[in-house]
Amino acid sequence: MSDVPKKQLTAEEYLEFERNSEIKHEFYNGRIYAMAGAKRNHNKIAANLHGLLWQHLKGKKCEFYPSEMRVLVARFGLYAYPDVSVVCGKPDFQDAVLDTLLNPVLLIEILSDSTESYDRGKKFQHYRSIESLQEYVLVSQNEARIEKYIRQGDGFWVLSEAVGIESSIMFESIDCPISLAEVYDKIDFDEPEEDEAE
Repeated sequence: MSDVPKKQLTAEEYLEFERNSEIKHEFYNGRIYAMAGAKRNHNKIAANLHGLLWQHLKGKKCEFYPSEMRVLVARFGLYAYPDVSVVCGKPDFQDAVLDTLLNPVLLIEILSDSTESYDRGKKFQHYRSIESLQEYVLVSQNEARIEKYIRQGDGFWVLSEAVGIESSIMFESIDCPISLAEVYDKIDFDEPEEDEAE
């Protein structure tokens, strides 16, 4: 596995490092940040979302990517790995390697205790600068709750949420109704989770 460089990097140096690394790192302001391993519920929720989105987008001019797809927030020089990215129409990539998406319409983050403040705060602030982005979704691991932010024509973002396993929510950017019972299928909120992967 590659060692994390101690010095500040340029974006080009980061990409060279990242493309040869066995683990994922986000990049911001010259520094790289190793991404912690996800817990079981996170992975199950992600798998459920992937299945629902794949089924909904089958045959349509949109495609979704799991957390292996890097997204560049060009205005801030942030390279991030959202849990889910969706692009409609022709995807734009940073270069011919096709591993850094520039024009998502929908980004989804599955919240964890260690990243929730960042996902709600600075990261969302950065994501809002992506011109193509229409919708940002936050999915709780600890209860049946999905929050979504929709960009309005005036540039404001409007929050709505669905709470409870019987609820549903619409991902408006891709016209996709989502049942929380399906997102949280096989999730036991009372089951203790093991520590983060090392």
